[in-house]
Amino acid sequence: VIKFVESGLNDLSVSRTSFNWGIKTPTDNNHIMYVWLDALTCYANGVNYLTDSENGLSDYWNNVVHIVGKDILRHHAVYWPAFLLAADLKLPNKIFAHGWWTNEGNKISKSLGNVIDPLEVINNYGLDQFRYFLLREVPFGNDGDFSSKALVNRINSDLVNDLGNLCQRSLTMIEKKLDSIIPGKTSKGPNEEILEKSSEEVIIIGSKMIDDFKIHDYIRLVWEHIGRVNKYFNDSKPWELEKSDKEEFLNVLAVTTEQIRNIAFFINPIIPQTSIKILQTIGIDECEFSFKTINNHNIVGNNISNVNHLFTRIQK
Repeated sequence: VIKFVESGLNDLSVSRTSFNWGIKTPTDNNHIMYVWLDALTCYANGVNYLTDSENGLSDYWNNVVHIVGKDILRHHAVYWPAFLLAADLKLPNKIFAHGWWTNEGNKISKSLGNVIDPLEVINNYGLDQFRYFLLREVPFGNDGDFSSKALVNRINSDLVNDLGNLCQRSLTMIEKKLDSIIPGKTSKGPNEEILEKSSEEVIIIGSKMIDDFKIHDYIRLVWEHIGRVNKYFNDSKPWELEKSDKEEFLNVLAVTTEQIRNIAFFINPIIPQTSIKILQTIGIDECEFSFKTINNHNIVGNNISNVNHLFTRIQK
């Protein structure tokens, strides 16, 4: 885009006469509106920015970000801003171009017959699983390759092993050993402080990553935190503490469940169905998904309900 602009900008005709389908210009019926002028106004019209009567949607234009395919970046980053500037209208805050996907290393095309049917993938593997793979596997903005093997590896490793087992093991223990009542924390030592700091880093650093569209890095940061919570639970060995130190046993389960609540908030933009399922399991039915409100949702004394496997392991 920069090189295109630096090469020098020429006048751009906003009408066409080589065909007769489309929207005719208001001054000459022999001319058809240039599609990139006509179509892109739908962005602003979609939030009532160009209407005479403003409403609650109109304010969205002040925070708008365009996410487009890299093959139409010039139209959105050069032509569209020129149209807006000419009309004295506000520009979008950011324009982000995403990459292309290949299928098992091959270009996707109808002629090759290798078009990926998202509904088929969802039916076979699950919606959240598919969402996670697409956002985690490739840095947002780069080209990526879809493969069933890579998808299965992500599901089994990240979702089943890391997140699913953490929730299953800890919450089932509360269900069986504490009559499903989530206990309160009784102490805070160095290990608990590590988790608190890690959780704060996800909020502070992760928020910046999301603003910069570094979705891949945000997910990696969240999963590093999940890894620390898993390590805390495993190293604490609550199955042994139940017999040797009842107070510490309760504390480990309380701390782990609190972090599971935090994780449910962290993953909501990525895998929302799983996030809601976790929160409902620990007694949070409705909430505002904001990092600022996580600690407002007290879970001490809540009843654990319906502890089931979050994900099903895929047999390779």
